[in-house]
Amino acid sequence: MTIVAGSSPGATEWFQRARMLREEQLGRLAQLGALVNGISRLVHMLQCERGASNVWLCSQGKLYGPECKASRALVDENLAALHLLFSEPLPGSALCERIANALHGLETLTVLRDGVTGQRVTAPQAMEHYSRILRLLLNIVPQLSDSIDDPHIAGRFVALYSLMQGKELVGQERALGAIGFTQGFFDDETRQRLVDRIDGQQACFEVFISHCTPDVQETFTLNCQPGLETEKLRREACTRQPPADNGDTALKWFALQTARLEHLRTLEEVAIADLMTAVEERRYSENLHVDDEYGDILARFPDRPLLPLVRQQAREIEQLSRQLASLRDTLEERKTIDKAKSVLMTHQNMSEEQAWTALRKMAMDKNQRMVDIARALLTVKNLWKIPPGE
Repeated sequence: MTIVAGSSPGATEWFQRARMLREEQLGRLAQLGALVNGISRLVHMLQCERGASNVWLCSQGKLYGPECKASRALVDENLAALHLLFSEPLPGSALCERIANALHGLETLTVLRDGVTGQRVTAPQAMEHYSRILRLLLNIVPQLSDSIDDPHIAGRFVALYSLMQGKELVGQERALGAIGFTQGFFDDETRQRLVDRIDGQQACFEVFISHCTPDVQETFTLNCQPGLETEKLRREACTRQPPADNGDTALKWFALQTARLEHLRTLEEVAIADLMTAVEERRYSENLHVDDEYGDILARFPDRPLLPLVRQQAREIEQLSRQLASLRDTLEERKTIDKAKSVLMTHQNMSEEQAWTALRKMAMDKNQRMVDIARALLTVKNLWKIPPGE
């Protein structure tokens, strides 16, 4: 918009400016939708590699060797595709920083794979490493929502991100169960972590369902909820020790959870396609109503008063903003806990598993959330001394 000295833009110029900004925003959303799709594909393949690696390690290299090789090849293929998407200019320094963190995590994948192949890492250590890489990748997704101000598109984005988060928790549940069933033993710590993953995924899926159409809700209920066999194995893992059966129960658990993850992946693809369709429909609608902008703006809503419409849209955006803020808060809490674990690992000579156990024990002893303990540790890290292994 050009402003001449001594004059101000008229209504037509402001409509033109608004339309141009909307076109730019929707164009960015189309680009970011492709990026979400690329991230979700890579995340799924990494989840497959994590699961296969856990079974391989817990069976001392007797099971899932071919699956490990196949999943690694698929990860590499999808990582190369994602690098091409990252080569396009992307808006915002915060988004670029999260991409940098994710790429830094992915650079450690070769070392992790070498450790898995040589059985120089334990299954819990490998799981934590894979999960950290996945967390960094998923951290990119909520940052993509900053440019969304359309409530219908924002609702689809919240649904998609909640589904992706819930699916990752299902993947972690699969990995934890595979470790316990293959070893024939679940300690109290592993059981509590299983319960945490089950509770966490349920909360994510409730948000997803709240933004879905009835047909998607029905598909989720029929295909993506844990079945009776999975629930039976969950109870076994959380209440008593599994039988020694040469890994048969572990393979059964792994197959059941893998089938569930594949259904969730299919639903994830539907959610991404739905998001992209909504963006394209909005772009088409903007072009279709270009004449309305320069005539009667109320022509778009002939049967609805403008003030209630604006109020409704404001309420929808506020609700979605709260949900996105809650999801971001969860990610920030995880980052704080990871930083505290890093302090313990560096200054107290702990392994990652020992650091996580120490933080959880302190939280339970003080009846506080783990993130609050982590923040306290980061505040006084130069003064606080904790013996390793506590």
